[in-house]
Amino acid sequence: MHDLMNDLAQSVAGEICCRVEGEKQQKFSHRSRHSAYVIDDRCQSVKKFEAFYQMTSLRTFLRLMAPSYEVFYLSNVVLEDLLPRLSYLRVLSLGGYEIYDLPDFFENLKHLRYLNFSRTRINRLPDSLCSLYHLETLILRDCSKLKNLPSKMGNLVNLHFLDIRGANSIERMPSGFDQLTQLQTLSNFVIGEGDGRLIRELKTLSNLRGNFCLSGLENVNGQDAREAKLNEKLGIDGLELQWGTALENNTRKTEVEERVLDFLHPPKRLEQLIIENYGGVKFSSWIADSSLKNLSSLKLRNCKNCKSLPSVGRLPLLKYLSIIGFDQVQKIGVELFGENQLNPFASLEILSFESLPNWKEWDTCEGDEKVLKLPSLRELSIINCPQLLGRLPTYLSSLQKLEIHGCTNLVVSISSFPSLCKFSIRGCAELVDDCSSPAKELSSLQTLSLSNISKFNIPADRTMLRFGNSEHFAIDGWEELASLSWYGFSLVGHRFISVSSCPQLQSLEAKEAELQPDKISCVESLRIYDCERLNRLPQVLHELTFLTDMEIRGCRGLVSFAENNLPLKLKKLTIDTCENLEYLVDEKEDNKSMSSTLCLLEELSIYKCPSLMSLSSKGRKNICNQLQLLYITDCSKLSCIFSNTKFPITLKHLRIGECPELEYIAQEFEETACLESILFFRSGIKSLPRGLDKLKQLQEICLHSCSNLFSFEESGMPSTSFRAFGVDGCGNFGALPKCMASITSLRRLRLRDCSADISFPSEGFPANLTSLTISNAPKIYRSLVEWGLNKLTSLQELTIGGGGCSNVVSFPEEGIGMMLPPSLTYIMLFGFENLEFMFSEGFQDLASLKGLDIDNCPKLTSLPKKDMLLSLGYLYISSCPLLKE
Repeated sequence: MHDLMNDLAQSVAGEICCRVEGEKQQKFSHRSRHSAYVIDDRCQSVKKFEAFYQMTSLRTFLRLMAPSYEVFYLSNVVLEDLLPRLSYLRVLSLGGYEIYDLPDFFENLKHLRYLNFSRTRINRLPDSLCSLYHLETLILRDCSKLKNLPSKMGNLVNLHFLDIRGANSIERMPSGFDQLTQLQTLSNFVIGEGDGRLIRELKTLSNLRGNFCLSGLENVNGQDAREAKLNEKLGIDGLELQWGTALENNTRKTEVEERVLDFLHPPKRLEQLIIENYGGVKFSSWIADSSLKNLSSLKLRNCKNCKSLPSVGRLPLLKYLSIIGFDQVQKIGVELFGENQLNPFASLEILSFESLPNWKEWDTCEGDEKVLKLPSLRELSIINCPQLLGRLPTYLSSLQKLEIHGCTNLVVSISSFPSLCKFSIRGCAELVDDCSSPAKELSSLQTLSLSNISKFNIPADRTMLRFGNSEHFAIDGWEELASLSWYGFSLVGHRFISVSSCPQLQSLEAKEAELQPDKISCVESLRIYDCERLNRLPQVLHELTFLTDMEIRGCRGLVSFAENNLPLKLKKLTIDTCENLEYLVDEKEDNKSMSSTLCLLEELSIYKCPSLMSLSSKGRKNICNQLQLLYITDCSKLSCIFSNTKFPITLKHLRIGECPELEYIAQEFEETACLESILFFRSGIKSLPRGLDKLKQLQEICLHSCSNLFSFEESGMPSTSFRAFGVDGCGNFGALPKCMASITSLRRLRLRDCSADISFPSEGFPANLTSLTISNAPKIYRSLVEWGLNKLTSLQELTIGGGGCSNVVSFPEEGIGMMLPPSLTYIMLFGFENLEFMFSEGFQDLASLKGLDIDNCPKLTSLPKKDMLLSLGYLYISSCPLLKE
């Protein structure tokens, strides 16, 4: 909403509407009627709702969910004390909270019309909910722990909308639904074991509309199903009929299930139908009845006993047909299309077969000119039908998407699909092209994916014509593929190329001479995965003038990525798990003029290449003159990155890990360097280059588990944009920069598990810190207490580990008058071996404290007094055995 419109709305609403968002609270009064509050914190404490206590005439209590967290908590005080006071509420929404138990407060909320508990963890609803005689909407969507609805649901005579989608633990519906004659939306009606007669209560629900699901039909007999009068519910346009999944075939009563399905004839206006886990041998005749002239979508799932399919080809408007999990079906033919049907499936656009393990034959009746044209079919998928033999229909003029996965006996021909856009084959017996007719170019093809094909029976010239211009091209799992060009494939014509899991692949092209650089200009992305015999890349990579992104993973045969030059326009390169890669660029030619070639590479990531020694074999190539991001991890032999001692001035993000031989990255930073973040972990780095104070854009330095690191140079630290500094697990790091206090931009400081002798800077810490973490640093802790922790007036998060602080028995320390900054919102204490109590008076000024975390303090016996923690929303205690409830 535009600011002006928002201001206008608030002006018109005046005091009637109010909103809580963060620290911004509109002026509330007893005249306020409608309230909304934004969940901007994981834990909603009592303090958040203090203003609501004066709004005794409130009609709307609506939470607005912020997307930043997945789990939200609400204080029980809101449920037990606040909500019962708001007796005039019409709208109450508490969806998305981790609420497990609901207090019995509904007798105080007689006027409720709308109630929303969606995505909560409630396991039951209080019986008093059934006293809400004015309730119109009840939303329990995705309440996965809810097992039952209240027994007196029939009292909610004004209920219009009941949504229990995703509340899959509900085992049965209570009796009394026949009294809910105003009900319009009922997402699911669950029939429990022994409750089959309850389906009769649907008879009076004549106002049902939209989508409706009947589940637990294994508990219903035919006569009860007849009394439901589904065919009279004219407003239902989507129907789902579900039988149970846990039934074995030998316990199923097939004749009973067939009669039940017969009597659940839906209204004639039905548009969508799903039948799931049906145990009958045959389907009811009404499914293929032409009276269902509006039916556009039909899904038949896991009907294990059915040996044939209904004749749904005669449904005039059917657009989507899905057949899944039919174990007994062996042949599909005329019974599906309809006997003597002149134009079957006239409107069908999407046809899907999945998990038909015994399906062997698809009789398309192609000898009969009157049968199976499928003139409108756009998408065809056949998945996991391993015994299907023969071929697909030979001519589908409108087909745009074809997916064949897991059909290992099927022969797939692509000669008759002139409109094909997406073609995905994963596991089939043979891929063929009918060579009896002239090959036509598939100009419409956009995506081609070929995987695990037993036999590729298409001449190379026709392959290029058929597949040469697909935008996306992917080959996966070809055991015998040694070169793309052997089968007529090429880099020509594609924008995005992926080749993976081809163990015999040695090169992308059989002969370099066959590559024509002037025709490869459209390749933008190239991915090669798990081709362990690949030992070289095409020498003409540098001619791929649009290639900007490359990824190579699991190619152990590669010793170098390129010779002399990287591709001219390459901007992003990722190399992962190439065990024998020694150099990124292997400089074969002694040509000094080549070293001046401009390299556009901006992002370089190298992972798990234990043989990598350097980026360039001879050190002449400057491949980093445009580099902005460099990530290198787990390269145990890497000893040099930048062979010329100058650090690339364009680099913004540097991350080095698991490189024990790498001791230095460069001698000195340039004043024009753009570096923004530095991260080293488990590496041999001894010190950073001189000139840190020259890096005007540096925001973060993080050093983790670098045992060779001792300290920084005396040249200073950046002071303009520097925000975060962390040293963690560097056991020999013994000195912080002397100028620490002058780094006024620093907001986050973390010092953990460094040298026990590391000391507090003489001038103290920067006053603008918002987050401070100290662990196993007793000298710093003691000096910080004496210096005055309260001087950090902006501090919000404080984490202190007590390693080496054996003399600390209270926090804050009572005897020396230790004060905490009032700005704190989160405190974590851990590892204080002799800490006995929390000094309550030290918490009296912490009005904004939201989180308190205490771990591994074995002698702790008490927490701060309750009235000192009124703003607290999160309390975590672990390994404090002396604390009592």
